[in-house]
Amino acid sequence: MDAQTYSSIVAMCAGLAGRLSDDVLGVVREHYSAGEWELAESALLLGLRNETIGITGVEADAIRSVLEDPNTPDLAAVTIIEALPPRAYSFQPTGPSTAPTSRSADQLLSAAAPRHGGLDLRRAWREPLADVSGTGTWTYLLLVVPGTDELPTYAGLSSELWVGLHEKWPVEVVAMGCQLSPYQAAVWSVAQPVWSAAPMAPPDQDAPAANRPS
Repeated sequence: MDAQTYSSIVAMCAGLAGRLSDDVLGVVREHYSAGEWELAESALLLGLRNETIGITGVEADAIRSVLEDPNTPDLAAVTIIEALPPRAYSFQPTGPSTAPTSRSADQLLSAAAPRHGGLDLRRAWREPLADVSGTGTWTYLLLVVPGTDELPTYAGLSSELWVGLHEKWPVEVVAMGCQLSPYQAAVWSVAQPVWSAAPMAPPDQDAPAANRPS
């Protein structure tokens, strides 16, 4: 698989964050990170169909470009929509009084971040909107140095959370200078600093208008 195709896969997964369920998207990312392309494609297409997730024509073309069989009927079975749906979650910098403590996860991920090329780790509380199923959860975003492979980094951090704490809180990994997806930008806009490899930038420099973390 060439670098452009792999980059498209990373961007595709980022674009489906907050739309495809955390569990299914996690499986897709983990299979891609392990080089298990057929398993990743199967999980992706079946997940989109079974969870009734619509994709735009542009997204369909992007997915088709990375499939081993671009003409697979599994992709044809996915609903095509004219525009991206409204965001399914709201994000707050802090959780409600009933939220589980994030202290152990903060410490675990802060210790892991330098091993994965981390630059800046942040956390926000994610709450599903009224018409969306699910419950509130902590979500993390790790900014990493350019050139870091985001998919294995995601797989590694998620594995450490599960093995160390039996938590499946979602984690997003973004290389510095890369475009944030709408979901990632929403997390970044309110997330609280947890750990940083360097002094934090002033708030007005945290999320430039182009939604590129720097």
